[in-house]
Amino acid sequence: MTDDAMRFIREFARAPLSVGAIAPSSAVLARQICATVPESGDPVVVELGPGTGAFTDVIQRRLSGRGHHLAIELNATFAGRLADRYPGLDVAVTDAAHLGDLLGERGLGHADVIVSGLPWAAFSAGRQGSVLDAVRRALAPGGAFTTFAYIHAIWAPPARRLRSALHTTFEEVVVGRTVWRNLPPALVYHARRPRAINAG
Repeated sequence: MTDDAMRFIREFARAPLSVGAIAPSSAVLARQICATVPESGDPVVVELGPGTGAFTDVIQRRLSGRGHHLAIELNATFAGRLADRYPGLDVAVTDAAHLGDLLGERGLGHADVIVSGLPWAAFSAGRQGSVLDAVRRALAPGGAFTTFAYIHAIWAPPARRLRSALHTTFEEVVVGRTVWRNLPPALVYHARRPRAINAG
């Protein structure tokens, strides 16, 4: 078992509702989640809930020093580890709902890509709504938002609520193929074109 996996299990045992999973995301899931990160230009890429950095590593490799990579992590242990591992990464230890303020403080305007590793199934309806509203406000009109859900819980109320909220928040929501090589298996949501703030 890797150091990251051990650390993830320890943090899950300490705060299961905020960590939300028993193991880090697989490399296969990370590649699918991060496929929207452009390999050219200077994009602003925001990562919500990076945990031990499964997505962070892929994003850093795709950016190769370009653009701005902001990682928002509520768990201080995970955040400190990421800051040590990736010197060029901008790590903020705060709630993902504060995304807009963080971009403003950095003079970044809007995000071109937002990648989420947040534990949506552990969130209340209000919490899901506040984070998705922050995502909608922060994302550029032509930007992309990707997140995932675990297959075993896909019909549970929080997962159904997330799917509905994604369709309310974005004009386009595409569900990717199931990633069986993940623990647990997961599927990826690819969302584009955030709806106007006053839209239904």
